[in-house]
Amino acid sequence: MPFDIDSKFVIAVASSALFDLTESDRVFRDNGEEAYRIYQRAQENEILAPGVAFPLIKRLLKINTPEDQLVEVILLSRNDPDTGLRVFKSIEHYELGISRAAFVTGNNPFKYMDSFNACLFLSGNPKDVKEAVEHGYPAGCIYPSDYIDDNEDNEIRLAFDFDGIIADDSAESIFQNGALEKFHYHEKELASQPLPAGPLMRFFTEISKLQQREIQKNQSDPDYKSRIRLAIATARNAPAHERVITTLRQFDIRVDEAFFLGGIEKIRVLSVFRPHIFFDDQVGHIEGVARTSPSVHVPFGVVNK
Repeated sequence: MPFDIDSKFVIAVASSALFDLTESDRVFRDNGEEAYRIYQRAQENEILAPGVAFPLIKRLLKINTPEDQLVEVILLSRNDPDTGLRVFKSIEHYELGISRAAFVTGNNPFKYMDSFNACLFLSGNPKDVKEAVEHGYPAGCIYPSDYIDDNEDNEIRLAFDFDGIIADDSAESIFQNGALEKFHYHEKELASQPLPAGPLMRFFTEISKLQQREIQKNQSDPDYKSRIRLAIATARNAPAHERVITTLRQFDIRVDEAFFLGGIEKIRVLSVFRPHIFFDDQVGHIEGVARTSPSVHVPFGVVNK
């Protein structure tokens, strides 16, 4: 009987997001593909250090139980199976429940996202991510970070920018033209109208469904602590805040914390929330946050033109 991938919460992750491939990439860039192949074979039993997306992936996979396998992580790799063996050995070493993969030998693997029902693709290759987003796929590029996940709890905290991430950039376009007063007027007038979906709306919706399952477990067993917490950190403030709430209601999504910052640096609140992943469409917003939390750039919309 075929494996029912369509019933799973699926994330696709490149080896460059899951592990630290700094040295491997240096060998490839400096010496070419054949030297890289020789290097990877020679280092095959050397375990790779965790990458930026590792804490999120590890914690998501902990949701699975022997009776209920909700989360599926697919490795989508530019490697071929030979050079990719080191990655699978590292996966086994860390006891990550990842068993499915696509190796595409130098090509961009995002085109297989639909094949695996993936609602997100994380990669360390900005060109791959940009191409994926341009083709309408939900993808993000991990940003370099010194974050170390040394907490043994099971909570999973995710933070999202709003415009250009959850919603599209139709309102953002007005703001980027330098017309703040016009932006506030526009958003107040349309406060009761939800914004169209942005590039990560499907992922946001799917993670919200997992959160609802966690909440239901807590309701049936008060000793069970819900593990997923969602936050929005947006540069919007009143009167542009209401349209955010209208949009969330339209998609029946609950967030645990929302920060309407009106230009205050996002790191000031996210250093307290401490997300295991933060998504934003502007590198300028990510640079500060990445010092304390894994962060992902989604190259979508007018700010990335």
